[in-house]
Amino acid sequence: MPETKTSKPRTGRKAGRRHPLASVALIAIGLMFTGGAYAMFSTSTARAESDLSSQQTIDEGEKLFAANCATCHGLSAQGSGTGPSLIGVGAASVDFQVGTGRMPMQMNGPQAQKKPVQFTEEQTRALVAYVASLAPGPGLPDASLLDAQGDAAAGGELFRVNCAMCHNVAGAGGALTEGKFAPALTGVTEAHIFEAMVTGPQNMPVFNDANITPEGKRDIITYLKYLENNPSPGGFALGSLGPVSEGLFLWIFGLGAVVATTVWITAKSN
Repeated sequence: MPETKTSKPRTGRKAGRRHPLASVALIAIGLMFTGGAYAMFSTSTARAESDLSSQQTIDEGEKLFAANCATCHGLSAQGSGTGPSLIGVGAASVDFQVGTGRMPMQMNGPQAQKKPVQFTEEQTRALVAYVASLAPGPGLPDASLLDAQGDAAAGGELFRVNCAMCHNVAGAGGALTEGKFAPALTGVTEAHIFEAMVTGPQNMPVFNDANITPEGKRDIITYLKYLENNPSPGGFALGSLGPVSEGLFLWIFGLGAVVATTVWITAKSN
């Protein structure tokens, strides 16, 4: 009988060769991870815009307003003898006043002072949504303007021209008339700095886009955060209050040292 050759079993693909669908699977996995990361990154911004227009959030804000704010500002935020109208003040004003603890006021005085915040972030957002629904007004600032990555030099020039006469060139604050004062700007969030500029709380003037552009406000925030995050290159800053504190330091310690030295020399000679 003739020999018959035994053929080796055929394999569908060479050993170690990648499956044709592997590349498709890798691309799909990459797209899923990329889409998930983008969704997480953009969720906060989208939530901020959607929450303000949500009727449920507005209703929650109305209840909080009636329980905590209506005594002074009226049941419909129309104002009263003890509090101004909030119709048209906008979302930015409420977020600043409530987010810094200035509202609700603890006591009557020349101006509302910063104190521990009374409401949670969600409750603050609900109050913002309710007041913003009453009439158009300055909205919440865009996140791109709050990154403190602008031009610090340009921001410093704008700050010295528009703000330093009250807040001091280093943002350390200063006294005003009738018991009022310009607060220090250290430790203030970027959002609250921007909101203060567009709403003009207390004795502060309003800086709209015609006075200082949004990019200019971003530069001012950059300048203030630069001052806050960098120590004084000259050593002890003496509170950054300028020539008043420096002169007082010299009078007390400098002149005191001269007097003490004179007394010591006189005592030694006698």
